[in-house]
Amino acid sequence: MQTDRLRPFALCTAFLVPLGLLHAWVLAEVMIGLTDLLFLAEMLRRRDPSWVRTPWFIAAMLWWLWLVFCSDPLMFTTASWKMGFVEAIVIIRMLLFAAALQHWVLSTAASRRAAWWILALSGLWIGIESWQQYLTGSNIFGDRRFGDGALTGPFFKPRAGALYAHLLFLALLPPLMAIYARKGRVWQIAGLALAVLGVVTSVLIGQRSPTILVALGLVTAAFFYPQLRRIAIIAAIAAAAFLAATPIISPRTYAKLIGETSRQVAHFALSPYGQIWTRGTVMGLASPLHGWGYNGFRELCPQPHFSSGLPALGIAPTQLALGACNLHPHSYYIQSFADAGTPGLILFVILIAIWFKSLASGLLKNPDPVRVGLFICFFTFVWPFETTDAFPTLYMLGWFFFALGLGLAHTNILPKAAGAPIPGPLMKSEFSNA
Repeated sequence: MQTDRLRPFALCTAFLVPLGLLHAWVLAEVMIGLTDLLFLAEMLRRRDPSWVRTPWFIAAMLWWLWLVFCSDPLMFTTASWKMGFVEAIVIIRMLLFAAALQHWVLSTAASRRAAWWILALSGLWIGIESWQQYLTGSNIFGDRRFGDGALTGPFFKPRAGALYAHLLFLALLPPLMAIYARKGRVWQIAGLALAVLGVVTSVLIGQRSPTILVALGLVTAAFFYPQLRRIAIIAAIAAAAFLAATPIISPRTYAKLIGETSRQVAHFALSPYGQIWTRGTVMGLASPLHGWGYNGFRELCPQPHFSSGLPALGIAPTQLALGACNLHPHSYYIQSFADAGTPGLILFVILIAIWFKSLASGLLKNPDPVRVGLFICFFTFVWPFETTDAFPTLYMLGWFFFALGLGLAHTNILPKAAGAPIPGPLMKSEFSNA
């Protein structure tokens, strides 16, 4: 068997992606591209096409090819612009990146352990910088909290909340379960304190949707681990108490999480997100077979014939003055409908379902904390009632595909486990196997 000489280079390029996603997006783009090229070169060297036959990759290719087809301005006059066609084509780099992580880069226990540490430390970094910004007034780079009161963590814009919510349980569950497995009241208190701190930090950051995602993750963790349900309840109560105290300890957080949220929920259709989602749905209904091509929402949304609203649902016409148009529809599902019509939406949902099934496989019988954390990370990303970035733009979706690749790499070892526990990064067997 020939030596796998390219894999150490691929490990370096892949592990630089999270660093780039945190503070240097160009670095992340370059490293994703290099990882893809190294992966394809290795598969060609091995003459191994088996990875192409992976069910999720087949579904992803069907969705991607349909999206590219719908984005061709020569084929459809509805396709928004030539750059959208190019952007649709290069989406394949993200799919190849996840495949590379699953089938090659993260094929050993040591590499999966290192990938977990990178993601966990990234979540910890966001939490630490959020507390620093709250306590001292600025983060390590001198950035102060955002104008609406949200903490920005290590960033200059309010990006901390969503990323922290996605990474929280991936970072939290393995050490929490290790602590909980120890006997003694001191360890039980330590585990409870860790859980409470993790959840309360999300409230402190002060972004609405990410706080809801943390609550969703808390419920999911409690579902898989009955022994953690009491801790989950206490953490939820502590978060609610912290929220109740925000008028005193962080008035702008209270105004954002309570005041603004209550106003938008009471009149959601007239809120910016309600306007955007309505407008995107109207665009999809106006071209249900092939949509408007990738990024069609950004280019064509202001056209007046998309302002009709949804009379059948009692939703009034949308207004640009209320924020009906933006760079994207803030929903993966509405975006897929507006971009590629009903077939595009169906293919996208099928792809999500395949990923969901793969990541959830065996978790009820064998809830390994790393895999449960990765499942929660995935679940909070694709939760349909969430405001999102465009799919798959780099910043947030770079994290998604890195975590997805790690999760799928863990599923590769399921048949070999034969029902035995899959070792996580904090278990002795993971440290002793490469």
